[in-house]
Amino acid sequence: MSKQNNSSFSNNRLINWFKLSSPSTFYPVAGKLIPIFWVLAAAFGIAGLWISFFVAPVDAVQGQGYRIIFIHVPASWMSMFIYLVMAAWAGLGLIFNTRLSAMMAQALAPVGAWMAFLSLWTGAFWGKPMWGAWWVWDARLTSELILLFLYLGFIALQASIDNPRRADKAGAILALVGAVNVPIIYFSVKWWNTLHQGASVSLTKAPAMAQTMLWGMLLMSLCFWMYSIAVGLMRVRTLILERESHTDWVRQLNGVKR
Repeated sequence: MSKQNNSSFSNNRLINWFKLSSPSTFYPVAGKLIPIFWVLAAAFGIAGLWISFFVAPVDAVQGQGYRIIFIHVPASWMSMFIYLVMAAWAGLGLIFNTRLSAMMAQALAPVGAWMAFLSLWTGAFWGKPMWGAWWVWDARLTSELILLFLYLGFIALQASIDNPRRADKAGAILALVGAVNVPIIYFSVKWWNTLHQGASVSLTKAPAMAQTMLWGMLLMSLCFWMYSIAVGLMRVRTLILERESHTDWVRQLNGVKR
C-alpha cells in the first residue's frame, strides 16, 4: 500500500512539473515569484554593498581600487552561468520542441549580455590602474568578449528570422555550439600565461582573501543571481504574451472578445 502511495505521489509531482511547462500555467506562477526575487536582490545587494565598500579592509597591494571586484567578479560568474542555463533551455526546446523552453532561452539572452558587458566594463576600470591599460588581448578578456558577441549573435539571429520556430532552432544551435567558450573562459588563466589573476574563490582551496571580502563577494553574487532571475521571469512573461497572443487564455487576460 505504501509503495502505491509513493508511486502516486511521484506521478502527481511529475504531472505538476509537466503542467508548469505550459506557458498558460507558468505565466501566473512567474508573476508571483518576481516580487520575491526582487526583494531578495535588494536585500542581498544592500548587505553586499555595505560589507564590500564600508566593512571590508583596504587591500595591501591594490588599495581601494580592488573594490571593483565586488561588481566585476559576480558579473563575470553570472555571464558564464546564464549562458549555460540559456543553452540548456535552448537545447531542451530543440529536443522536445517545447515552446516555454525556447522562450526561457530568449528571455535570458539580454540578461546574460548585460552581465558580460558589465564584466568587461568593470574589468577595464580595474585593469587601468593595475595593468596601465584599459584593454589587453588577454586570453580571459578575449574569451569574455567572445561570450558577449555570442549573446548578441543569439539575439540578432532570432530577431532576423520571422518564423518563431525556425528562429528558436537556429538560436539553439548557436547557443549549444557557443557553450564551448564557457570552460575556455574559466580555465584560461590555467591553460595560458595571462595577465588576469587566478580565481580568488575555489571549492578545493581556502579563499585567497579576508573573511569580510569573501562575504561581500558572496552576497553580491546572490544579489546578481536574484536580479537575473527576476528580470528573466519578467522578460519571459512578456514573451509569453507576445507569442501566445492568438490563444484564448491570453485573449481573456487582455479582455479581448473572440
